[in-house]
Amino acid sequence: MVKKILKNMDWGILFCIAILLAVGLVSLFSATQSTDYDEFKKQIMWIAISLPVMIAVIFIDYNTISKISPILYVLILIALIAVLFTEPINGATSWFNIGSVSIQPSEFAKVIVVIALATYISTIQKKDKDEISRPTRLLLALIIVGIPILLIIKQPDYGTALTFIVAIVFMLFTAGIKKRYIISSILIVLISLPLLYFFVLPEHAKTRIDVFLNPDLDPRGAGYNVIQSKLAIGAGEFLGMGLLKGNQTQLGFLYPKTTDFIFAVIGEEMGFIVAATVIITYVILITRAIYIAKTSKDNLGSYIAIGIAGIFLFHMTENIGMTMGLLPITGVPLPFVSYGGSSLLTNLIMIGLLLNISGRRQRAIFID
Repeated sequence: MVKKILKNMDWGILFCIAILLAVGLVSLFSATQSTDYDEFKKQIMWIAISLPVMIAVIFIDYNTISKISPILYVLILIALIAVLFTEPINGATSWFNIGSVSIQPSEFAKVIVVIALATYISTIQKKDKDEISRPTRLLLALIIVGIPILLIIKQPDYGTALTFIVAIVFMLFTAGIKKRYIISSILIVLISLPLLYFFVLPEHAKTRIDVFLNPDLDPRGAGYNVIQSKLAIGAGEFLGMGLLKGNQTQLGFLYPKTTDFIFAVIGEEMGFIVAATVIITYVILITRAIYIAKTSKDNLGSYIAIGIAGIFLFHMTENIGMTMGLLPITGVPLPFVSYGGSSLLTNLIMIGLLLNISGRRQRAIFID
């Protein structure tokens, strides 16, 4: 069985991950020289922890993981509730602090909710593929995702909440939801956006949107980070200013440079070539994930893979978009590149699931 998995496994995904991890470590090395490379060293530690976990996930049948998903779902809900009672960090109650280590349950919630939702949809579709379009079935699917979304918004963490929404859209579309629901959802979103802006969103979220529309509105306050990020990316030009030589990066103008704005570090010090390589690598990774969803041996694997593809697509688009001033700032990290233990571990677990699903495909359909 192990030989079959290794033979069928999509090795191109591992190649993409190796590139992203390497670029991430190099950029973190440069970005952390003023702090004695503290976060760089921690990232290496998290890679060492995460890779064995990823390997273990590859060889545990995803159907087995699916069977315990209800238990995992309940546990993550408990964690999301408990984290609301922790001490706020930068205004958000998103982390459990255990010594010098911070654990962010919302990161693990992404993969658990995707598995739980995929399990639910694939189970109800064993009788009839159109089951997901029944109002009661669809409502329960929305509840499965809606509860963790509301808890994460409460923290508040709007970026991660949006990740769930993108994942469920991908999964429901793949599951064959009726077009009337898609059209209705689009209309509801269009109608709701101004209402959410004026009556629901807190002031700091409104400010981020206002600054996105006009960064010069508050150049020394809310617009400062994105202005510095755009300056950094522009200064890098084609080949970059060189490692440890970026003005915005090394002089402290770019913040937070190891997490939200790590792509600006890449753009400034490594230039357009490396920055474009990173984007192309993500596109290949997401394309491979979609292909795995298409060629999975069962619906469960398809839904898990497409949900993961949606998560990676949103993170890549939002993070890179916000560093360029093309999208509002939400604090979403760049997968495999930004510093963050919980994020890295969760992302490599999702890679393990993709390799798990691809390795269990029938060889006859493994056609590029």
